[in-house]
Amino acid sequence: MREQTDVLVLGGAGVDTIVHVPELPLPFADSYMVRQGIETRAGQSGDFVALGLHALGLVTHHLDMIGDDHEGDLVRTLHRERGVPFTEAHSPSGTKRAVNLVGPDGRRLSLYDTTRSHDSDRFDESTVRELAGVTRHAHVVITHPCALALPLLREAGVTVSTDLHDWDGVDAYHEAFALQTDVVFLSTTALTDPERTMRDITSRGRAQVVVATAGADGAYLLYDGELTHTPAVTPPAPVVDSNGAGDAFAAGFLLGRLNGEHPLRCALYGTVAGAHACTVPSTRTDAIGREELLARVAEVETARSRHHEAI
Repeated sequence: MREQTDVLVLGGAGVDTIVHVPELPLPFADSYMVRQGIETRAGQSGDFVALGLHALGLVTHHLDMIGDDHEGDLVRTLHRERGVPFTEAHSPSGTKRAVNLVGPDGRRLSLYDTTRSHDSDRFDESTVRELAGVTRHAHVVITHPCALALPLLREAGVTVSTDLHDWDGVDAYHEAFALQTDVVFLSTTALTDPERTMRDITSRGRAQVVVATAGADGAYLLYDGELTHTPAVTPPAPVVDSNGAGDAFAAGFLLGRLNGEHPLRCALYGTVAGAHACTVPSTRTDAIGREELLARVAEVETARSRHHEAI
């Protein structure tokens, strides 16, 4: 018998190579001197969500395909050291990897190696069913072959969330995730009309809540047919890197949702967690803990209440 799990994270395990650049976009040149070093570490979207949920006190399990390679060893070590159970499926193509160019203002440009997966990759259905059978919620990353597991999760009766990242509202690959999940996160980065895309997701899919994060402009939340805005919060330290901020937002939001909080308060949890992530260097995978998050949320709520009373 497996341990009862709060959240099963599917996909998104991999390794990033971090390169700090003087500016983004990076002008063409024969060479650049990288004075902050070049570092490779385990941690992609699924890893960050799993670690974030674990740090917030939720029992978390991560499932993904990785290879019998050095990068796979880095992923295994990360989960073992952080105490997050990891079930691996063998990937003949090797472990997913990417290069992240990080600018001085913390903005990031990611270059993903698409050769690290194959169309024929599949999760073992019995493994997915077994893990889903002992979990309250599943968060599905948009890496292949996670879309193929969505029907199995529905059969298991668990609620499902996903993060579409910088979806343009059109690409069919992302649409499969957008229309088959209960909670949808995405970024406004590539959207010309965020509200239209959000309403389209709820009208054609099964989503109860859609959240569009907008960086320093906070986030937009659509639930019960109503679109609301959640302001950004001031990070507790200087912003050094936006890598993992969206994953931290998702983890914070899911903590609130699984605790039965109102969607607006869930969004505040996510906003606080995302702001904290922006203060963590890209070479690290530290996540905010539950006690710190709740204390910060209380501070923000008190400050906003006083502001409203003053006006």
